[in-house]
Amino acid sequence: MQDEHAVIRSATAGDAGKIVSIAQEAYAMYVPRMGKKPFPMLDDYGAHIRDGHAAVLEVGGEVQGFVILLPAGSGTLLLDNVAVSPACQGRGYGRMLIGYAVDAARARGCERIILYTNVAMTENQALYPHLGFAESHRICEKGYQRIYYAKDL
Repeated sequence: MQDEHAVIRSATAGDAGKIVSIAQEAYAMYVPRMGKKPFPMLDDYGAHIRDGHAAVLEVGGEVQGFVILLPAGSGTLLLDNVAVSPACQGRGYGRMLIGYAVDAARARGCERIILYTNVAMTENQALYPHLGFAESHRICEKGYQRIYYAKDL
């Protein structure tokens, strides 16, 4: 259940360390499955923040999750990454961040939102269709086997 004191706001430079920490913690469970670090553990969050593509979820004033949103061509927004601190998982915050991404896409006039997950992240493969996303294609990208999903707005 979501906390009534949870808010999502644009990330600032001061949030970079916490975003990196959440990414490391949230994705660590996939390293044994994949045999290497998932891309979100290697990403440049400082650049995403500088470019205005990052938002954070605060719970009780503490950053506990984040989302990275990137332009992806005409009328499309890419939900590049969403993660919640393991200590706060299971409370609906991931869905809250995905809802924020969908709302952001609509506010920007986008016709669809896309996202991807790694084939080893089976939990996500069950979640995204439940949230209205349909698998669009599979591809090897940046050395990772990814499954793309899309949702028309």
